[in-house]
Amino acid sequence: MITIKGDLIKLAQQGRFDVIVHGCNCFCTMGAGIAKTIKRVYPAAYAADCATDKGNKSKLGQYSIAEIIQNDNALFVVNAYTQFDYKGHGVLVDYGALERVFAQIKRDFAGKRIAYPKIGAGLAGGNWPAIAAIIENQLQGECHTLVEYAPD
Repeated sequence: MITIKGDLIKLAQQGRFDVIVHGCNCFCTMGAGIAKTIKRVYPAAYAADCATDKGNKSKLGQYSIAEIIQNDNALFVVNAYTQFDYKGHGVLVDYGALERVFAQIKRDFAGKRIAYPKIGAGLAGGNWPAIAAIIENQLQGECHTLVEYAPD
């Protein structure tokens, strides 16, 4: 895992990555955290989320996707279903779902430049060292980057 500081969305717009992954709940909200910014900047990603079955727990460990063409290059925005709900306190991230979705991301995007924020460790209350270990294990051998948010 490469770790850099910056703005994941701005870096993606600059063509630094082929795939960006962010954690979503199963209720098609994208109303907080980086998901809210993705919803605004990449409305097709929100449309892909809304095309799924709202509130369906079976989405956990799956993803929806939007392909964005920018500067003649494709960027894949992956809505990873890593938590069921967005309400409540405590740990909302589902570690098993996180493991399954990153295994699928590796299968589907092998050889691509993949980037993500601290999925599940912010509003979802997860333990970042545990989450990082899951991501490292599932994306072993891939070029993947954690972007820790830092404003310009």
